[in-house]
Amino acid sequence: MNKAPFNDQFLRACRGEVTDHTPVWYMRQAGRYQAEYRKIRSKYSFHEMNLNPEVAAEVTRFAVEQLGVDSAILFADIMTPLPSIGVDVEIKSGIGPVIDNPIQSRSDVDRLGELDPLKDIPYVMETIKMLREQLSVPLIGFSGAPFTVASYMIEGGPSKNYYKTKAFMYTDPEGWHQLMNKLGDMTIAYLTAQVKAGAQAVQLFDSWVGALNEADYRTYIAPVMNRIFSSLKELGVPLLMFGVGASHLIQEWNKLPVDVIGIDWRITIKKAREVEGITKPLMGNLEPALLLAPWEVIEERTKEILDQGMEKPGFIFNLGHGVFPQVKVETLQRLTSFVHDYTRKNS
Repeated sequence: MNKAPFNDQFLRACRGEVTDHTPVWYMRQAGRYQAEYRKIRSKYSFHEMNLNPEVAAEVTRFAVEQLGVDSAILFADIMTPLPSIGVDVEIKSGIGPVIDNPIQSRSDVDRLGELDPLKDIPYVMETIKMLREQLSVPLIGFSGAPFTVASYMIEGGPSKNYYKTKAFMYTDPEGWHQLMNKLGDMTIAYLTAQVKAGAQAVQLFDSWVGALNEADYRTYIAPVMNRIFSSLKELGVPLLMFGVGASHLIQEWNKLPVDVIGIDWRITIKKAREVEGITKPLMGNLEPALLLAPWEVIEERTKEILDQGMEKPGFIFNLGHGVFPQVKVETLQRLTSFVHDYTRKNS
């Protein structure tokens, strides 16, 4: 297939360089809001889609082509590597990841195995290799961060309060750090393999770490995050970090050897830079629910974000979380075009 010239705007923004326009991509930009995705999903389970490199690559690539975004993100799930270390997980429609053998004690942690990506999940690497041949924009690989993955492993599924997770953390700190280190090893192995297969940037999703305060983050999470990012730094690709409801942790993230900090809608770009003192490139942060609002409202809010983002090089436009099923494709297409056009004119 004939590829367009390579669009490196996303990578340049990750490095804090001046760009021709503000690059944009959307978390969960491949998903149920697309009729084409739903058609494929009717033929395969989510797990089967991941197992099939041709399907996973098609879903990843189609989102880029349909929306005109500046980066692709690998179609996979943060649970993808877990079965290989001994965790029985099922993605249930309308619920999310469900784990039948949750972690309840240190002996459960002891039983966890190690991930060998090329042996255990070769289909992910094959998908990445295929996409590098097909894409004309950078490909982002990703993984769930240890706290978020551990919360599913301990709670047995999604949670609103993370009581079991925190109880394990407070009650058995040694067992907790053992779990963090095992998940840290898994994350390093997984993302290293993704980069070697061709991923040009990687993002850690610590979706639920906002449930912790700053002191607990420093004690129970920061050590493993430092180890992960320090190891990945040697790979020479941009490293991105994102969490939800975690604005109070932004200075802790800033201490990590990350290149880009992704923020949700609870903090402005201006505050992150001027009040919190963040000098690293930022990514964000339109409230996803605004995608159901009239276009005039979306445009007004987007302008506010872009005006703040363009004050300094190193800004990537995204949502403050992922695209959800009720969003219209046409809205995202219009939003992408608006971001590109507005920032070309005003940069």
